[in-house]
Amino acid sequence: MIGRLNHVAIAVPDLAAASALYRDTLGATVSAPVDLPEHGVTTVFVDLPNTKIELLAELGAASPIASFLERNPGGGIHHVCYEVEDLEAARARLQEHGARVLGDGRPKIGAHGKPVLFLHPKDFCGTLVELEQI
Repeated sequence: MIGRLNHVAIAVPDLAAASALYRDTLGATVSAPVDLPEHGVTTVFVDLPNTKIELLAELGAASPIASFLERNPGGGIHHVCYEVEDLEAARARLQEHGARVLGDGRPKIGAHGKPVLFLHPKDFCGTLVELEQI
């Protein structure tokens, strides 16, 4: 059902500093910041030869990563994103197996302009999982 690893997301307290670290210190190609109000985050993507790193910063006081950054003030790995060919079919299969879809269970448009869902970390070895339809 799941395809390749699309990205690993890292929540950061300072998006400009994190972008500079990846660009200047590691020599990576870093995208411009993009605000995603529906998700409450600003994202930057770091391109790697085999996947991407998504740097996430809070967008507004109600950001879903605010509590994560309170617990982890220096930032840290927030979630992993896997590609799926059919998000609706994946959701149905996961729910049949007892996995919980976060939010209202309906896909939202993610940072790549494609539908995404998030799965409860308690159902996946303590890891927040994002599924993105390719």
